Amino acid sequence: MSEVKWIKLSTHMFEDEKIRIIETMPEADTILIIWVKLLAQAGKTNATGYIYLNENIPFTDEMLATIFNRPIATVRLALKTLESFGMIEITEDHYICISNWEKHQNLASLEKIREQTRNRVARHREQKRISSSNDDVTLRNATDIDKDIEEDKDKNKINNNAYSNEFEQFWSIYPRKVDKKKAFKSFKTVMKNHSLDIVLAGTKKYAQQVQNTDKQYIKHPATFLNNDSFIDGYEEGVKQNNASDQYANLF
Repeated sequence: MSEVKWIKLSTHMFEDEKIRIIETMPEADTILIIWVKLLAQAGKTNATGYIYLNENIPFTDEMLATIFNRPIATVRLALKTLESFGMIEITEDHYICISNWEKHQNLASLEKIREQTRNRVARHREQKRISSSNDDVTLRNATDIDKDIEEDKDKNKINNNAYSNEFEQFWSIYPRKVDKKKAFKSFKTVMKNHSLDIVLAGTKKYAQQVQNTDKQYIKHPATFLNNDSFIDGYEEGVKQNNASDQYANLF
């Protein structure tokens, strides 16, 4: 997915309680600069808030220190602070994700970009068709054309109904709804080895267990599925840290 050229920042961002607490900490200015740089990097990646070098290579602390031009110790402090406040999540495989990424996106402008892309692709295909006709070169026969049309229809069906009914049942009861696309990928893998009844039953138990828990302590749905937490996740207990404990453990 191509990068976007902008992200949304609220004019009231410095009134946010988390930002105000961070401003009382050592290296506060640098931590906030790194926060904005992470937002910008997520915009460049344009993958629903995830930040990575490519889909198979997450950024290391050393890489971020280089591209942000900051000491590695400061970068690590910033990442630890932002993760503690639930502003980012670092997955088990070391990918960084901006929490609530959708609030930094202008959905109307994103749709405009997608429409421009669709129009550009359509013009390219039309020019290619006309060029092939003028050169009197038959590159595809009628069967090939029909096959392409059917493939386009299938793609449209997938785009219009991307998620299965079984997954939507899981999604409707899961208590933290983030990164639906990644969760669906994990769900399809899980369904190869487990029944829907087992997954839904375990999910309901987990949802009941964490119903009074701050969302930042609730697992991302992809993590929940990847770890088979619907089987044994309820016995892990819910992490309950108060604000002072978070602050004390930052350093």
